[in-house]
Amino acid sequence: MDLASADEVLDAVAKSERVGSLPPRHRNLVMDSTRVILAWLAAQPGDGWQARWEAANPDDTTDWIEQITRDDTRSPETKRIRILEALTCLMLVRFLLPSHRFLRTLASSKLYRLARSTFRPELFALVNENADHLRLRKFQRTQAVNTLTVLVLHSGRDLDELTLDDFMALRHATGRPGGQTRGGISIGWDLVRGIAQIPDSPFHAMRQLGQLSTEELVDSYKLACRPVRDVIVRYLNERRPALDYSTFTGLARTLATFWADLEAHHPGIDSLHLPEDVAEAWRQRARSVLDRDGAVRPRRWTLGVFVPVRAFYLDIAAWALEDPSWAPWAVPCPVRRADTAGYMKAKREVSARMHQRVRDRLPHLMRLVDCAEDHLRRRAELLAAGHSCGPDTVFAHAGGRYRRLPPGIDQTGPVRRTIHEAVWVEDLRTGERLDLTHLEDDAFWTWAVIETLRHTGVRVEELLELTQLALVSHRLPDTGETIPLLQIIPSKTNQERLLVVTPELASVLASVVSRLRTTGGGAVPLVARYDAHERVWGAPLPHLFQRTRDYRAWVINTGMVNKLLARAWARAGICNAAGEPIKATAHDFRRMFATEMVTGGLPIHIAAKILGHNRLVTTQGYTAVFDDDLVRSYRAYLDTRRAVRPAEEYREPTDAEWTEFQHHFQTRKLELGDCGRPYATPCSHEHACVRCPMLRVDPRARPRLAAIIDNLRDRMDEARMNAWHGEIQGLQISLQAAAGKLAALDRTQRRPGPVPLGLPSLTHARGADS
Repeated sequence: MDLASADEVLDAVAKSERVGSLPPRHRNLVMDSTRVILAWLAAQPGDGWQARWEAANPDDTTDWIEQITRDDTRSPETKRIRILEALTCLMLVRFLLPSHRFLRTLASSKLYRLARSTFRPELFALVNENADHLRLRKFQRTQAVNTLTVLVLHSGRDLDELTLDDFMALRHATGRPGGQTRGGISIGWDLVRGIAQIPDSPFHAMRQLGQLSTEELVDSYKLACRPVRDVIVRYLNERRPALDYSTFTGLARTLATFWADLEAHHPGIDSLHLPEDVAEAWRQRARSVLDRDGAVRPRRWTLGVFVPVRAFYLDIAAWALEDPSWAPWAVPCPVRRADTAGYMKAKREVSARMHQRVRDRLPHLMRLVDCAEDHLRRRAELLAAGHSCGPDTVFAHAGGRYRRLPPGIDQTGPVRRTIHEAVWVEDLRTGERLDLTHLEDDAFWTWAVIETLRHTGVRVEELLELTQLALVSHRLPDTGETIPLLQIIPSKTNQERLLVVTPELASVLASVVSRLRTTGGGAVPLVARYDAHERVWGAPLPHLFQRTRDYRAWVINTGMVNKLLARAWARAGICNAAGEPIKATAHDFRRMFATEMVTGGLPIHIAAKILGHNRLVTTQGYTAVFDDDLVRSYRAYLDTRRAVRPAEEYREPTDAEWTEFQHHFQTRKLELGDCGRPYATPCSHEHACVRCPMLRVDPRARPRLAAIIDNLRDRMDEARMNAWHGEIQGLQISLQAAAGKLAALDRTQRRPGPVPLGLPSLTHARGADS
């Protein structure tokens, strides 16, 4: 009806089912209001009624109602009701297609109800049947059905004609195109699967972009210089086959950002050959980052920018020797060799920080484990107590009083399907409403994640890829003993490996499988997992770390794992030496696992195989050495060395030998200080102590040393007067040695004194004890 005349539109409204069901007087009022709207729109610019509507109401508000009813003497509320009623009739005959924002502004449940009874009501009946099958709660059903109604009104198509683009447009209109889906879109999608023209897959699987092409990645930065853009794309395509997608996108982001920054600060730049001042300005900008709040801070890992850019230039220069087409782009690199110096030092600093993280967390690991087990036990007991009570029953548990809420009360939050319905209670002390099913579910998966990580040391993506099929067995050929093994599929290093399942780990995995079988009707549900690194969906498999949310089973993602771990550390109340709360990610458990293996005596090359490392250096970087391990290992080394030495070297000394040993140190006291020669060694200077380097001068003997120096000078003068040339040479040697000792003593005395550290003195300690 976009190009219909006003009379044709009025005729269609008058014949509509909605207007025909109204009383005569009310029907006339609606038609009069419709004429007012049509007259207002006819004065707007545009080729059709839809274009005129969009031009007349660009902000998607209802402020225009007061403008077009200015001559109407009725109350503002009455005028608003009549105009909106007429507008509803126009939308029901699809005279105009309202925007998503305008429909959110109206939020009219009456409009949604009329639309469902007008546009193929039998299809909406099928939707309600699907909602009953999925056991949706009232608010979820209402939200999802309203979402479908909005799509029908906005697109001008019936339910069986909706497409993926309609759902994606609504998701983008909700304001969070890259975040969590709002407004019941996912549930609405599932309700019309098999009805609308959409794939028979979950919405979250359809909205993922997947792997982008090199051109799409680079073009997202809107580079102005086409030749440079093309060479960056060509370079990335050369590198792409050897890189995983996550690493490749990081490289593409670095190179595209490098050139986008140059274009932003130097408009019109069109060559990779940068003048020195331009290159220096870019290097200075690359050493800092701009936070979201506008603050500028130093970049922590500058080499992460400099090394890829330098490799970009050097690779092109090397390729130009074999392929002349690269020659025009073989230019001097703006990143100097000195800019990438210190790479190994930076890596060692990162390794040192990681080792310190392990030292801070590993001593508290068992405390965390005990806390997680206790938290799960308490949540399970509270859930059992709540489930055993009837609705509106007050019960006491662990010092608290709770009231079981009736199942008919609509609660907020997702439904989590277990063997029982969700148990909601009210804490009578705080008034808080608790979903005990969800709390126990959180506690269980927190415990399962902690136990699996600490017993296997797997990467977090390997943890989430574990399936029931990964549990295999191996029979030893010599003894016939059956050993359970856990198969880790290829991940970061594309190496498949097998881990021996310990009894503790077997108990955890058995609990996980038993729980999933309970919620899955006797079998572990088959769920597809999305690989966020490679941006691909895997095949449906019986994943072990999956949770049932609403009516769907989902594989836990990395963010949820780290969130569960953060809550566990916070509940344990563990702090470091500075009193700061300790947090740990899933990868920290891998480092702690490696440290425990190596310090426990496992050869490092075996630990590398278990961890899936290609190089021993990588495993060495994972293991942190504690001070007590250092002392214990050094003592073991001393014991081993002594074992190969002659036994008589370690016999007990006789009384005469001990007396002689003590006498040696008693006779070391000299005129100017102490003699530092080793025990049982002769004096190499025939007791000419002033010349001897083993003399340690006592600062209190400085005046005596100065007097000796003056005496030596006087004796030298006397020798010159008497022509005792043989004495002069010996006195000169003694004078130089004495003067050197005096200068060394003065340098020592000029050094700053001891710095008080605030440590308690012995006197204070005794006073505190008393």
